[in-house]
Amino acid sequence: MGVNLSSIIQPQKVDFNFLVGKSLAVDSYNIIYQFLSSIRQADGTPLKDGKDRVTSHLSGLFYRTINLTCKGIDLIFVFDGKPPDFKEQEIERRKKIREEAKEKWEIALSERKIKEAQKYARMSSTLSDEMIEESKLLLSYLGFPVVQAKSEGEAQCAKICRDGKVFATASQDFDSLLFGSPRILRNLSISRAESLELIELEKIGLTKEKLILIGLLIGTDYNPGIKGIGPKKAVELVKKTTSLKEIETEVKWDFGISLETLYNFFLNPPIFEKYEIKSRRPEPEKIKKILCEEHNFSEERVQKFIDKLGEKGGKQSSLGSF
Repeated sequence: MGVNLSSIIQPQKVDFNFLVGKSLAVDSYNIIYQFLSSIRQADGTPLKDGKDRVTSHLSGLFYRTINLTCKGIDLIFVFDGKPPDFKEQEIERRKKIREEAKEKWEIALSERKIKEAQKYARMSSTLSDEMIEESKLLLSYLGFPVVQAKSEGEAQCAKICRDGKVFATASQDFDSLLFGSPRILRNLSISRAESLELIELEKIGLTKEKLILIGLLIGTDYNPGIKGIGPKKAVELVKKTTSLKEIETEVKWDFGISLETLYNFFLNPPIFEKYEIKSRRPEPEKIKKILCEEHNFSEERVQKFIDKLGEKGGKQSSLGSF
């Protein structure tokens, strides 16, 4: 879910023409969850194969990424590594929310409350280790570079962006800004061009350090927010204080982990300083094996999109360009 800074940050509206020839580091877990949430039937049921295995993520990764590539956008997919120990509580909390949402979804379905079913179905999306590994395989067979992060994917995306290897980090979450990404692009998984939003760190009017503090006050993936403090109040507080200790005293910070520890994690997160960005030629037969043989995708439609990818010229041509 990440930190929510939407009320204090005004994004720039861009379209796909703006992104032609540019490359993006994709926060893979983030976009896969978006596909799992949005690619569903009318009653909220995700796409499944003949063995009742969820395929919404594979559908999004295959069709959506090929369409983006054909628009002239290069994509690098970054996957999460080991989360910090202090994220365990949040991981358990999210798991409980998903389980409760699944129960409510099933009840709504039994009562034929379709709108409620849709809402709870989206909230119940679960990403398994098997789905992650299969996503990596599919993306590599499509020719996209796949980068494994040391810890949080957003932090590695931010590093790749700071290094000038990509134009922006593609993610719905604002966390990449806290990790120091110069730019983030939101709504990449949505096909409507008018939905694309670009946020540039240097144009926000707040330093990365101040953004980190604001995020910690309103709540991140690692800590709940301070009761009674929203984004605007957090901005006011951060602007008038000069030290972490002053903020801790002001808000009576009493979580199990110190403000300084979380602050330093965002400031200097575990990342790989050296990483390989390697695109390759698509492998049509392996793509069809995963999608058609394993998961019952239409071979005719899959071939049509493989042909589109081939018409684009095989492996991506402008990685590292702006």
